Amino acid sequence: MQHPIDRERLLDRFLRYVRIDTTAQPESTKYPSSPGQLELGRLLVQELQRMGLLEAYQDEHGIVTAMIPATVPGPWVPIALIAHLDTSPEAPGANVDPQVIREYSGGDIPLRSGGKVIRESETPGLASLVGKTLITTDGSTLLGGDDKAGVAVIMELAQHLIERPFLPHGPIRVLFTCDEEIGRGVEKYNATRHGAYVGYTLDGGGSGSIDVETFSADAAQVVLKGHNIHPSIAKGRMINALRAAADFVQRLPRQHDAPEATEGREGFMHPYQIAGGVGEARVDLLLRSFETAALRTYAQQLQDLAQNVMQAWPGLSIEVSTRPQYRNLGDGLKKIPAAVSLAEAAFACLDRPCRRSIVRGGTDGSQLTALGMSTPNLSCGQHNIHAVTEFACLDEMVEAVEHLVVLLRLWQESTAS
Repeated sequence: MQHPIDRERLLDRFLRYVRIDTTAQPESTKYPSSPGQLELGRLLVQELQRMGLLEAYQDEHGIVTAMIPATVPGPWVPIALIAHLDTSPEAPGANVDPQVIREYSGGDIPLRSGGKVIRESETPGLASLVGKTLITTDGSTLLGGDDKAGVAVIMELAQHLIERPFLPHGPIRVLFTCDEEIGRGVEKYNATRHGAYVGYTLDGGGSGSIDVETFSADAAQVVLKGHNIHPSIAKGRMINALRAAADFVQRLPRQHDAPEATEGREGFMHPYQIAGGVGEARVDLLLRSFETAALRTYAQQLQDLAQNVMQAWPGLSIEVSTRPQYRNLGDGLKKIPAAVSLAEAAFACLDRPCRRSIVRGGTDGSQLTALGMSTPNLSCGQHNIHAVTEFACLDEMVEAVEHLVVLLRLWQESTAS
């Protein structure tokens, strides 16, 4: 028997959470990188404690953990449910003014700021949401559904289960991380200490998806050193590192191995930031592929390009460095196939279609899986992420809570047997 999810309470949670600015700051050396993540974490701890979860805690790094106790006798190994508190730095995240559209009637959705429009023709899946409740921005900021939709789903699940101790489940570890958007989500988290060997990130779009692969990812930095001198006496003496950096970027592939030219399982090299001046400039890039070995190929291509640019700019020096960010979670999921199969079984119990899918990006689950906690990613109603046209679907968030209730029961039953 399904017990109804409190839709309005879930919506209220989400609206409160998105109004807190938790934009990650990639240039910061602090963890978390922005104070709003600490603020939201404190609010969540207070709410969890009011639910009666005595283990609700925010550590010195801003990471929030709590335990929903088992309702059936054990012993049990906990299942972890994970979402991240930060939002993307790729668009403004302060002063979010969410707009609630009940019973969406179809077509384009005009936003209040700057003439922005969520266009049905440009938004896969929007036409299928007619009649549902959507939450948009006013067009000037992100909404923050990535990943405050996941946060709200887990929080509502926690209260739903606490209010219904007759629903069977084992212990559930709640985990809210910081700085996922800048690749540092589990940097300060000790997965072994909390005991779970299977987890689920609630950080996916739409409904019915079980993400079973992510990109493998490295970050690359190209530092170009030239020679600065007053432009009035620069002839034959100045080596303009900024111009050379522009030349380097221009030489990168554009018709292939670039995000704007790839899809599906195709990887890319993505220059996303250029900074500096005449004397020294820097190009930051993302290297992404579902095949980890391809990252080494991309790194070598950057080295080759650097040599070509140095030949074209005599006197210029270039240093190329790369660092690992995360790895494809698909390899780790093979060790515990039940993490995916039981998620599929839960959809079947609800008589809902589902699909295994891949993520052209990463989640906290990529790193957690590498640490030994098999962690697929589940849908929670996010759409148009990292854009001011972002929106979330309340109905899909409700479905995510319902799915988790059944999934947790199935885990308890499979473990007991």
